Amino acid sequence: MEPAAGVSAQKMAESWSFLDNFEPNFTPLVVIELAKGTKKETIEWFTKRIVDKKANGGAQLLVKPLVMENGDENIYLVGASHLRLLLGAETVGLVKECNDNSMRTFTYSSRKTFKYFADDNHNFLTMAECQYIIKHELENLRAKDEKMIPGYPQAKLYPGKSIVRRLLTSGILVQIFPLHDREELKKLRHSWYGRVKVGYQPLDEIRCYFGETIALYFGFLEYFTFALIPMAVIGIPYYVFAWEDYDKYVMFATFNLLWSTVILEVWKRICAIMTYRWGTLLMKRQFEEPRPGFHGVLGINPVTGREEPVYSSIKRQMRIYLVSLPFVCLCLYFSLYVMMIYFDLEQWALDYHEENESNFSSLMLFVPSIIYAVVIEIMNRIYRYAAEFLTSWENHRLESSYQNHLVLKVLVFNFLNCFASLFYIAFVLFDMKLLRQSLATLLITSQILNQFAESLLPYWLQKRHKKRIKKRMCSLKTDTDLSLVEQINLEKEMGTYFGTFDDYLELFLQFGYVSLFSCVYPLAAVFAVLNNITEIYSDALKMCRVYKRPFAEPTANIGVWQLAFETMSVISVVTNCILIGMSPQVNALFPDSKMDLILTVALVEQMKLAAESLKE
Repeated sequence: MEPAAGVSAQKMAESWSFLDNFEPNFTPLVVIELAKGTKKETIEWFTKRIVDKKANGGAQLLVKPLVMENGDENIYLVGASHLRLLLGAETVGLVKECNDNSMRTFTYSSRKTFKYFADDNHNFLTMAECQYIIKHELENLRAKDEKMIPGYPQAKLYPGKSIVRRLLTSGILVQIFPLHDREELKKLRHSWYGRVKVGYQPLDEIRCYFGETIALYFGFLEYFTFALIPMAVIGIPYYVFAWEDYDKYVMFATFNLLWSTVILEVWKRICAIMTYRWGTLLMKRQFEEPRPGFHGVLGINPVTGREEPVYSSIKRQMRIYLVSLPFVCLCLYFSLYVMMIYFDLEQWALDYHEENESNFSSLMLFVPSIIYAVVIEIMNRIYRYAAEFLTSWENHRLESSYQNHLVLKVLVFNFLNCFASLFYIAFVLFDMKLLRQSLATLLITSQILNQFAESLLPYWLQKRHKKRIKKRMCSLKTDTDLSLVEQINLEKEMGTYFGTFDDYLELFLQFGYVSLFSCVYPLAAVFAVLNNITEIYSDALKMCRVYKRPFAEPTANIGVWQLAFETMSVISVVTNCILIGMSPQVNALFPDSKMDLILTVALVEQMKLAAESLKE
């Protein structure tokens, strides 16, 4: 294996040495927007680093300035030669289908063995893959001997610092974004949401255009929606015929136990099938480069032998345990304090209703829950910004490590913030009527707020923006007639899609509402299905019409979110077992000994958890 690897590395090095930056047919793939008035020496230095050879610390890409109608030259188009993209595909470890139908990591030396490859076939790599390669190279442009950005002495550099990151934080670089393919986008819009139909989403087309990460999110959203249908079908008659009897939830809770674990096991298999077909299931983790925000002294990675920043893990651990952890604990305490204020408001509304007994006082019973739901959403969003700042400050080397720590911080707070009141009502107050009311109010209010904040508001703002720009650029329906300048002018003003984090978080909380306490409010799954159907279409519209095209990100699964959902499933097992043990029907089976009841419930719970662990 080692001699073969050495030969491959030698061949790749020879390919790099013969690679020419000249490309007669320049195809713009990525747009770089610099701040207006950026100094000429800064532009010359940055563009030189982009086009310079890899051996000299450059990205060996192609750059072309875009001259605007007013004469400004603050926008640059980035592309790459076909050979450069093929070598980049090997660098990032793309997996492609071979002639024998197997999936293997692409190497330039064995390029002839891959299906659909030909020297004159420039469509071997999708446009999304090409843009991902360019993004990877730009993000890995790092300072070597420079002490500052030329022309801006206040923008300090040191060996190993990401150049793109420093330009962004200094306000010199406004944004980097991939261009839309107008013809392909038009086809995708038509097949995705252009007509109302009952059927599956075009996940393979979504993957080719937006990449695996976004395609997997829409695949999971679609699967989760279908998985909710049995719960919704059972929940409707259960709600209709047992509405006034809050204690008849044993059968529904039992079904909940099975449902919450089975759907996650089935998803893992579906996910593996899709990602194998896409080639990302076999992508090797060693190709994960340091994240752009990672900084440290430039050194040699002992595993890869490449130059990259090095940062002390002890310093990182001190930041986590001495700053981040106390801050999270303080936020959790504040969340519990707000929860107790909510219960004071509930008591006030109940007292007011008992005194007045009017239609108005009946409506007032829902006001505390609605106010609390709004406060929860506000607190979640404020905490999210704080968690992002802290996680970035912790200086994690890999993007996966950064995401894991960010997700952990956000999930712990969101779980306590959203579900603590429900647990308190169920297991401290033992008030099933209030539990049903609170669950319904929190679920429906959060769905309305999320639909407004994530879909309706951005779409409305984008429509307003279109009315302010020139008539020739105001409508995406004339995409095919737009010149390149007009297309870039239109796209650079669009909103930026910041990833699937918020989308998965919304589904995670929805899964919690349904799996934990829907046995006392069976319509929870119904509202979840209705919300997700609109979510599919609104998110599709958002991706195609509201936001700039995001960079593709190869992934083999939904990442740490799979563990998050499985953890929620375990909590759901414990919660539903306790609820079953509290029900009058089960209590009637053990009239003389409560200890036998407790032991029986604990045994059932442990058997269910053991069955889940065996599946792993």
